[in-house]
Amino acid sequence: MAEGSGFGKSILIGDQFVLDGVPAIVSSIPYETVTTVERIDGEGWVLEDDRIEVPGYKNKKREQQSESIDRILEVMSIDVKKTPLKITVGGTLLAGSGVGASAAICVSLARALNAEFDLGYSIEEINRVAWQGEFPYHGVASGVDNTASTFGGLLLFWLEDGEQHFERIKSPQSFEIVLANSGVTVDTAALDQYIDQQKTGDPELFAARLETIRSQVHDMKSALEAGDLETVGAIMSANHKLLADMGMSHETLDHMCETALEKGALGAKVTGGGRGGYMVSLTPGTKLQETIASAFEEEGRKVIRTTIGGS
Repeated sequence: MAEGSGFGKSILIGDQFVLDGVPAIVSSIPYETVTTVERIDGEGWVLEDDRIEVPGYKNKKREQQSESIDRILEVMSIDVKKTPLKITVGGTLLAGSGVGASAAICVSLARALNAEFDLGYSIEEINRVAWQGEFPYHGVASGVDNTASTFGGLLLFWLEDGEQHFERIKSPQSFEIVLANSGVTVDTAALDQYIDQQKTGDPELFAARLETIRSQVHDMKSALEAGDLETVGAIMSANHKLLADMGMSHETLDHMCETALEKGALGAKVTGGGRGGYMVSLTPGTKLQETIASAFEEEGRKVIRTTIGGS
């Protein structure tokens, strides 16, 4: 029997367009998915998914999850006809769209299999396996989620000539954020099709919007490194408005962002692929964080309080 873990994540900006050459700023969050693998009698693999979830999330993702597990086993050359396995998934990360739930499973499963079969994979190889496991969930996976889940920390992530790159962002101090779930589960693969429609429908407008987001990403990185959270928050809110104009938000998410700002958040936006899942609000200080988290909980929403950034 062996165990592996993978962090959840929150995207501060850029996630939806990494495949189009836009960099993203992503942070791991200190909530994890933990996967255990153990050898059993029989043939094939069986799954016990004990994760806490946004209602209905696991059922909607069940087929994609099965395909992902098969792909990871194939990439790691593990023959479950010869060595049947029970895979048990749990941990502290709430399973829902927008917090890297699928990536955390992929990373934790790759680590557990690596330990059980003594494969000697490096952390970079674990990340590549997890990236392969992300394809059934996303259609085409950029690698941003699994990179945050594998390496942890606050990162600038980008693709260049098909290669994945990241660098760590060091802010002067850590700061609090609140993630709240809209209750809307998203088919992430369908989002790619929606974005493709925008590319072909008005290529010039789409290109101009991507250029704006690139500029926002670089400005946010500079503000994070300077500890200028007021500017970080303003960029987050401006980016949310742009995403909403592109149809990448949802009326529930728009309401939640407005609520966070009214309660004093420095910024708020959809996080992850969009059109459902989570939003993230910038709430430096535990008092402000608690005020906003409590407001969402009073609405009956699933909430994650966490801290990111720092050296």
